[in-house]
Amino acid sequence: MTLRPLLALMLFASPALAQQAAPLTPEQAGIKAHVQFLASDALRGREAGTRDFDVAAEYVAARMLAIGLKPGANGSWFQPVKLTTYRPAEKAVWTLKRGDKDVAFAFGKDFVNEPVPSAPDFKTEGEVVFAGYGIVYPEGKRDDYKGLDVRGKIVAILGRTPKGLPNEVNAHFGDDGQKARLAAARGAKAVLIIETVERASKYNLARYAEIYAYPRTGWAGPDGVANDVSPRAPVVGYVSLAGAAKLFEGAKIRWSDVLAAQTKGGRMPTGLLTGTLAVASKTRLSTRDSRNVVGMIEGSDPALKAQAVVLSAHLDHVGVGEPVKGDAIYNGAMDNAIGVSMVLEIAKAIQESGKKPRRSLLFVALTAEEKGLIGSDYFAHFPTVPRGSVVADVNFDMPILTYPLVDLVVLGGERSSIGPAVAAAAKAEGLGVVPDPEPEEMFFVRSDHYSFVQAGIPAVSIDTGPGGTGAVAARKFLDENYHKPSDQIDLPFDWNSAVQYKHVGLATVRALANGDARPSWNRGDFFGTLFGGAGAE
Repeated sequence: MTLRPLLALMLFASPALAQQAAPLTPEQAGIKAHVQFLASDALRGREAGTRDFDVAAEYVAARMLAIGLKPGANGSWFQPVKLTTYRPAEKAVWTLKRGDKDVAFAFGKDFVNEPVPSAPDFKTEGEVVFAGYGIVYPEGKRDDYKGLDVRGKIVAILGRTPKGLPNEVNAHFGDDGQKARLAAARGAKAVLIIETVERASKYNLARYAEIYAYPRTGWAGPDGVANDVSPRAPVVGYVSLAGAAKLFEGAKIRWSDVLAAQTKGGRMPTGLLTGTLAVASKTRLSTRDSRNVVGMIEGSDPALKAQAVVLSAHLDHVGVGEPVKGDAIYNGAMDNAIGVSMVLEIAKAIQESGKKPRRSLLFVALTAEEKGLIGSDYFAHFPTVPRGSVVADVNFDMPILTYPLVDLVVLGGERSSIGPAVAAAAKAEGLGVVPDPEPEEMFFVRSDHYSFVQAGIPAVSIDTGPGGTGAVAARKFLDENYHKPSDQIDLPFDWNSAVQYKHVGLATVRALANGDARPSWNRGDFFGTLFGGAGAE
């Protein structure tokens, strides 16, 4: 470019262009620098279980060392996580008996078996009890197991959830594994999921049977056994509407009444079915290695330093995929290089302040969130500090930072004492806190803080809000960039908003780490009570 056009451009540039060209402050540059590296093409999308992810993990560990953190995983920066990939090994044979009569029960028509990672050669046989949707929700005065004895039996439950549950409770019970936990707690030995009328109309079991052997991802514990949400009563398979009609044949409760309750409402009948069912499922497993990155600042208070507040963000993204406009690298700048940057920069700010927190802090960059919250679930099961010492988790996952912030959304904030701490921190930055504007998206169960919730630990994920141009910016990112190669460093990041967001996270963590009272669940909270969290009872 010649001098004359360049000079003209500088003289007549719009204020917006001039603002974009303005140099970053040191604080803004510190945040951007991590994103620029982690979301670079050189890291090829940081898929968990690949060398690309390992390079990202080494970077985060090196930055933690430079900041002055201590290794937080038994003297190491890395907590090994063995990822499992599992799928059904074959089409199973199930047998339905009534007296001396065998009832035809065919794969792909009546049932499809599910893999059982914790028991690769799973078999059991027993009577079947129908337990409606299989939900126990005391706050809603609902107990689908009321009056049922399921000890030593196979429990059949409807998939999905009934209408009328609060969004977060609905999202929780939308996971079949969580409903299987309730069956296991009551002595069941296996769980069948019956397809609903709605599900059958959209994607019936026969279609699912065509892809039933798709790979799932989980983790294996230090003992090498693959994890299962409900190992004592696993979900062993799905049953079609036609298969359910066979299960209900001859029972006191009628399948037609169950169908009517689904479509027209009213009381859902439950009870013992007739005959016995023999179920089986063989599972094929493979493993690969990954790791969480963990740094620590030890607390200063002799009475409180044994308690730890976790700051978490997932380091992985989805790797290399289908090309879009010739680009096949899914860089994951907003999802979630920016979240990892926040964890590192908050740690740096605390170290540079010279003021050690009273409680200890763990800074954790997690693996395999994109594969199903795997790294956080592993950490929650096997924390790198003594079990019971983690008192809170503050998670940073995909804050959309392309616009001037007006408010924040705190997923789970209304459930524990963490919520008011975030609200106070936001207020100090001139920001409000508003409810989740899209509860139907069920974000509460889709980010790593949820793994801590299931371990009974108060936890939130801090998200950016819809105020100002936020709703439009969020929809634009989700429609055009989410899980696409275009989620990269050239997005129009608002680095001033990034600094505000960082300040809110920093102030929140300081409040939790320095408060006299341990962070706690609100009394009677559903999740706190369900998972035995401090303060809920």
